[in-house]
Amino acid sequence: MENIVEVKNLTKKFGDFTAVNNISFKVKKGEIFAFLGPNGAGKSTTIKILTTLLSPTIGEVVLNGDDPIKRPEKARRSFGIVFQDPSLDEDLTAWENMEIHGILYDVSGKIRKQRSEQLLKFVELWERKDILVKKFSGGMKRRLEVARGLLHHPKIIFLDEPTLGLDPQTRSHMWAYLKELNQKEGTTIFFTTHYMEEAERIAQRIAIIDQGKIVAIGTPEELKKQTQSASLEDAFLALTGSIIREEEASSLDRLRTMRRAFRR
Repeated sequence: MENIVEVKNLTKKFGDFTAVNNISFKVKKGEIFAFLGPNGAGKSTTIKILTTLLSPTIGEVVLNGDDPIKRPEKARRSFGIVFQDPSLDEDLTAWENMEIHGILYDVSGKIRKQRSEQLLKFVELWERKDILVKKFSGGMKRRLEVARGLLHHPKIIFLDEPTLGLDPQTRSHMWAYLKELNQKEGTTIFFTTHYMEEAERIAQRIAIIDQGKIVAIGTPEELKKQTQSASLEDAFLALTGSIIREEEASSLDRLRTMRRAFRR
């Protein structure tokens, strides 16, 4: 199967600090691929390089046949992105947020209208399309961000900790939408997470990343077999020497919620 993402010897330094340390990996077209690792492992930095928000210190990147470093404008047409922190305009309606995104990506008026309606129905927000986003719950905002990121028919969607701060039921519903999208449209899904269960249940292949380095890549079963482990958590511990505790993930969720409230 053809690769849609190819990364070779990628390194990103911030002064003396190495955030991403000589990593290489490939993602196949139509695959659901996860970066699993703790906060500060280099997951978000890698996503930012792939989506043209950062330039690497060294290394090569190919995204849907293009170089996002040399030809960022062309590469951006290939992907959608859902960031860790909300990026919606909360003083606009759901429909208006979709419209602005479509205009920025030069989606024609007729297609923009059809696609917006299709996607808002898909994420069950069509009945709320004329409501201001600031009145939405956290889960509704996340679903709108997913719909917006898919408006221009990207070949790949990047999701950076997409379920951070969401309750388990909302997480489950959001992944149901994304898995259906992957099956119906063949959209490649590349997500980062620190939730073991989420990575094991959703991803077809997982790259375990720790301290800026990829320590293993494979299916959940391959990673467990490689480490002779009964669970992905045990495999992660065997490969990295540490675990990602659920309470640590929950604390990170709470911290981000407090920061968002403070910014308001």
